[in-house]
Amino acid sequence: MATILAIESSCDETSASVCVDGKILSNHIANQTVHEQYGGVVPELASRAHMQNIVPVVDVALKNANIDLSVVDAIAFTQAPGLIGSLLVGAQFAKSLALSLNKPLIAVHHMQAHVLANLIDDPKPEFPFLCLTVSGGHTQIVKASSPNELKVIGETIDDAAGEAFDKSAKLLGLPYPGGPLIDKYAQQGNPTAFKFAEPQIPELNFSFSGLKTSVLYFLQAKQKEDPEFINKHVNDLCASIQSTIINILMKKVKKAVQQTGITNVCIAGGVSANSGLRTTLTEWGEKNGWKTFIPQFQYCTDNAAMIAITAYYKYLQADFVDLSVSPTARANW
Repeated sequence: MATILAIESSCDETSASVCVDGKILSNHIANQTVHEQYGGVVPELASRAHMQNIVPVVDVALKNANIDLSVVDAIAFTQAPGLIGSLLVGAQFAKSLALSLNKPLIAVHHMQAHVLANLIDDPKPEFPFLCLTVSGGHTQIVKASSPNELKVIGETIDDAAGEAFDKSAKLLGLPYPGGPLIDKYAQQGNPTAFKFAEPQIPELNFSFSGLKTSVLYFLQAKQKEDPEFINKHVNDLCASIQSTIINILMKKVKKAVQQTGITNVCIAGGVSANSGLRTTLTEWGEKNGWKTFIPQFQYCTDNAAMIAITAYYKYLQADFVDLSVSPTARANW
């Protein structure tokens, strides 16, 4: 039996999870609302909040799992990528805990964990599978051959899909975080009301900078004609922007399926909580004969359960690190 305590602190959520033999028993998350007034995450404030939250968050995760710290077999933490100050809090806590308990330490790549979040619940995708991983900082297509063999086969060359959502929301005057608000208003709008640019990037890579520019120029032109244009058409604008982003993503997924012959398709990452993307993946799957998999909402945004499930498979391979390990803001796979 393998009991793992996992810690996630890559950005502005402090999270802890307990996993026993690949089953998640608890997944506790403390969110930080302090950043809303600044329109984005302030790294210094994030790291301070992690220091305040990490002990109570771990305590709650252990209690919810009805697990005593003494029976934990390994300590896992997010090593990269992320905000370095935030990562340091989680890494130093995990290292100290592992040292004091004399337990092995497992370092986890945040983006790999997003992919393997699809292995938390049944039904689980069979290997190999493709995963569209979309978040505020990353947009990737990953080929998963096994839990320990993941390869990026396509990624953004500039902005991530999550940035496109949040920055478009800012242009619309919506508060931070704007991505979920675009999703909310889009459900009441017409996705074909307005047309925006879809950058044509070769192979399986993405680009979203051109879309943001297209939205900016469109709104500037319309507001010159009518200063109340955005207020009058906010639902249709959100629906059209969301539809464009999703279309860019799904065209690349379809191309990846055609190139690899893999028809097990998953999504992961914060943007995978978007209702439009979840619905579209299911529809495209039914239309094209794919088996599609979508994690629960709680496993889409940053959370320690995805760190725990990844660490479980690393534990089975005895893939441990020593106390000299350091977190890094950026890291290749």
